[in-house]
Amino acid sequence: MAYPFFSLAKSKRLAPIDFRAGTIVIRVEAVPEHGMATIWDADVLIWAASQIVEARDAGLKPSRLMATTPYEILNFIGRGVSLRDYDRLKAALDRLQSTTIATSIRQPTERRLHRFSWINEWKERADAHGRPLGLELILPDWFFAAVLDDALVLTIDRAYFDLTGGLERWLYRLVRKHGGRQEGGWSFDLPHLHAKSGSLSPLKHFAYDLREIVRLQPLPGYRLAIETASGVPDRLSFAPTELPPFCYTPRPRRASRPGDKL
Repeated sequence: MAYPFFSLAKSKRLAPIDFRAGTIVIRVEAVPEHGMATIWDADVLIWAASQIVEARDAGLKPSRLMATTPYEILNFIGRGVSLRDYDRLKAALDRLQSTTIATSIRQPTERRLHRFSWINEWKERADAHGRPLGLELILPDWFFAAVLDDALVLTIDRAYFDLTGGLERWLYRLVRKHGGRQEGGWSFDLPHLHAKSGSLSPLKHFAYDLREIVRLQPLPGYRLAIETASGVPDRLSFAPTELPPFCYTPRPRRASRPGDKL
């Protein structure tokens, strides 16, 4: 949740993400046909993680092979269920399958990289008469093992799915990872945040967008602030609000609009 694994833009991204901090190495690459998996596409992975955890907690044996329907995924992540939404879901699955990641995270040394795609395979199922039966997808070991490790899984507020901006969504994931429910919160300097996001925007534009987010305060359960001091870079600080961070009042689902993507 705290590293740059996804494109934050709704437009197709082909430029790779290269990130290094200490022993952490991440390289994310896209193919021209589909582009890089986006932070909206990652909602499918949130759905998958929730199913794995739910099965485990019910005493069932989770599997990397998952059978579902487009409706189940779209309904969980708060999207519409029109034909256009189904097509966008398939495009998201294509990006998740074709985007490749190489990382040293959870490897013994940075010299040993684990390479994977977010989805190993996916297919549409149909009966003998061609009637659709849903979808099947296979998750990678790296992701599956992380979900089964309680220390690596955090709950998120349902209102996360209402966040429309890529930077907002990435910030919530970062804040949820680092801020948790600590009373004192956390902070990062803006140049470090910029590198950690994988954003293609120049630092100046990135900082402007951050200040706008701070002005609007859209992140559920957290309060953001910009800290300034002479001679050092500005910092973004965040801390839990007094309101319960996981309360959620469903909002009416808006109709899909041209240009929207998963």
